[in-house]
Formats: sequence, structure tokens, C-alpha cells
Amino acid sequence: MDENSTTAIPRKGSSDLLTRNDRSLSITFIGAGSAFTKKLYQNNALVVKGNDHVLIDCGTRAPEALAALGLSVTDVKNYLITHSHADHIGGLEEVMLLNRYVAKKKPTIVAPAAYRKFLWKHSLKGGAAYNERIDGRYLRFEDLWEAADVVPVAGADRQLCEARVGSIRLSMFRTKHIPDSAPSWRSSSPSYGVVIDDRILYTSDTRFDPELFDFLEGRYELDAIFHDCQLFTGGVHASLEELKELPAPIKAITGLMHFGDGADAYADKAAEYGFKGFVRQWSPYIFD
Repeated sequence: MDENSTTAIPRKGSSDLLTRNDRSLSITFIGAGSAFTKKLYQNNALVVKGNDHVLIDCGTRAPEALAALGLSVTDVKNYLITHSHADHIGGLEEVMLLNRYVAKKKPTIVAPAAYRKFLWKHSLKGGAAYNERIDGRYLRFEDLWEAADVVPVAGADRQLCEARVGSIRLSMFRTKHIPDSAPSWRSSSPSYGVVIDDRILYTSDTRFDPELFDFLEGRYELDAIFHDCQLFTGGVHASLEELKELPAPIKAITGLMHFGDGADAYADKAAEYGFKGFVRQWSPYIFD
């Protein structure tokens, strides 16, 4: 993980970005910035292993970011959605409509069943359901999406559930994100982090939550962590100053993501605190 610059030189790509010629796993941030970034794309990540891939979140600017990489939203087969803020789901209307009316296919969504219903009812239905009628009814979720089999883990905390996208193993768990007054994940709006292949932690959006690492300890042996990080303290995201309180071994494998446009000015401080640095968009992180 780069410890200095948060931006990378744009590189044109193709569908080759969706495959690997070995069994290593790659994570490419098609964007690394926060919701209101103007210099970066929004924090969404493409996970690829062999011929399998999944895009974690698809924000408002994700279709634009994919296009800059030589891809369309119709090239992406699998979408894992962590929560309902626009920088994580704002591109899904384009995904649904282009797939239905241009590509003539249905992408797959990876999300727990209860959250799929929440997502459709509160966010996606308005822009998608009323475009046509089938047998006298408007479109439903299942007309536009395939749903991955997401299985709850019996007896596990944080509503832990597991899914597979081909060879990629995905473990989703609840996080403490919104509202800012929620004392725990239990009283928070649905929001999820994910562990990839039992060894890569991707928190998505979360407030500072040391108890999360108590939950993870003993269940996973993590090789890398990508953690939500804003540059000021307060609100619904973990801040750099809060995260510095994490144990040194955790910080040593943690790359910081979902940051504001001024992150370059904090690179030295992040290194001083013991982090791997701010992640770079468009530069793949490879895990053998």
C-alpha cells in the first residue's frame, strides 16, 4: 500500500480488469474518496480472483470511474452492496436500466435478504419499478436482479452471513455507521463490512468501533485491512485521530480509504501513527 500519494495516473483498461491469469486475489479501488470528493472517485472496490469478480458498492460516479477504466456497468456481473448512501448505491439505477434494456441480462447482487428488501423499497424502486408493466404489474426486484445465496452463520454475532462469488468467499457483518447517535451496530441502520477470502477486511463505512476487532479476532487471520477514515473527528465515520488508538499490529496492516480531498496533507501523520497509508485508486493490491 502506498504511503504517500492518494491518486494514481489513469490507465485505460478493458474487460481484462475482470480476470486474473493466476489464483491470486486483487483489489482495485475504482475510487478511494469520500461521498463528496471532487478530486477522486467515490470509495468502491473491484475484487478479482481468476475468472471471478465482484464490485463492492456502486456509487453515483462509479459508472464514470468504470468508463475511465474501459469498462461498462454491464461488464460487471456481481455487485456487493454495503449500505444505502448514494456514494455506495447511486450508480445502481444505471446498472439496472442498462442491463435490462441494452444488455438484456440481469446482474447479481450480494446482500443479505432483509437488506435487499430494504434497498429496493427505500432506494431503488422509485427509479426502476415504474418503467414498464408485466402482466399488469410494475417491475419487481427479481425482474432486474439475480440474488446471490447469502447464508447466516448460526450463532455468530453482528448478523454474520456468508456468500460465494465463484472462488471468492465473502463474509458480511453489520457495522456501526448511521445514525451518529446509535450506541452500537444493533441500533444502527443496515450497514455492512466484508471479509474477503477470510483474510482481507474491508470495513466500508463505519464509525470508530474497537469492538469490531474483538468480533473479528479468533475468527479470521487478517493479512490486510482497508478501513474507513475521514480527516476530522465527528459524524458517522471513523477519523484518523480515533483510529490511531488501535493496537499497533492492526495499524501496521491497515490502509485508509474513503477520505476527503485533502488526504495528501495527512500522509506523513498517517505514517507516523503506524498505518500503511492512504490507498491509491486504480492501483491493484495483489494478495497471493
